[in-house]
Amino acid sequence: MSSRDVEIELIKKVDDVIRRIIIVSGLSGAGKTVALRSLEDSDYFCIDNLPVVLVEPFITTIKNKDIKKIGIGVDIREKEFLLNAYQILSSLKRQYRVEVLFLEAEKEVILRRYKETRRPHPMLIGSRAMDIDGAIEQERVFLATIRNVADKTIDTSSYTPHQLRHLIASTYGDCRADKGINISLVSFGYKFGLPQDLDLLFDVRFLLNPYFIPELKPLRGVDVAVSDFVLRDDNTRVFLSHITRLLDFLVPCYTKEGRAYLVVGIGCTGGLHRSPAIVEEIARQIEQTHGIKPTVIHRDMR
Repeated sequence: MSSRDVEIELIKKVDDVIRRIIIVSGLSGAGKTVALRSLEDSDYFCIDNLPVVLVEPFITTIKNKDIKKIGIGVDIREKEFLLNAYQILSSLKRQYRVEVLFLEAEKEVILRRYKETRRPHPMLIGSRAMDIDGAIEQERVFLATIRNVADKTIDTSSYTPHQLRHLIASTYGDCRADKGINISLVSFGYKFGLPQDLDLLFDVRFLLNPYFIPELKPLRGVDVAVSDFVLRDDNTRVFLSHITRLLDFLVPCYTKEGRAYLVVGIGCTGGLHRSPAIVEEIARQIEQTHGIKPTVIHRDMR
């Protein structure tokens, strides 16, 4: 038996005991606590702030217990242990069924979140040598090794805690092989910039704009009057016909290929009227045709 065969047999034996190990890391303020709590709610055994050098001993200690799913939080609070993080996590992936999830967000969003919670950034505790801007940038540098080995990176800038919990639960909450693909639909306004981590992007700024209709301007794309205005347009019907056929082709292909998630962005000028209306209709059609309830995020709809 070759060394590779021995490795495969070892992984199979471990899979009989531990079905999934999710290592959650990322920038402070990007949502790691929310992600771990979501995993915990999905019946994961979770431990936070574990030095990366202790992950393998921890797994070895509990692998004979009746624990099928494990969530482990690794972050900057144990920065002295991050030097060899890439090698350690790469080695773990060869031995166990490990996935690394890395959460990040734009600096302005992290700053706002810290102002709202009034908690100190971990890099500032016990140090007066930098401000919070410097702390965020230095943390990015320290965690780069973990980001480089991540299986999935999520920019949480446009996610509310509720939306992030839903995304984590829908992505990791069920380990069945036949679970299928998780689809996220994001409406947004181009004038506020593109969302991160999109797989497919569609521009609907060619459609009639309710913004210029006085009685519709103060409403939103999820309101019936705006939705009816957008969806009854001939160009909208043609567009939806094309995008529906495309997704009818792509979703089964991505599912067969084993893809866990698909993020589709629909953008208009301000993200208030057209793109939310289109996203809601696409979500309805996907659920009706494929039996999948997408995660819907209206990033710029106030």
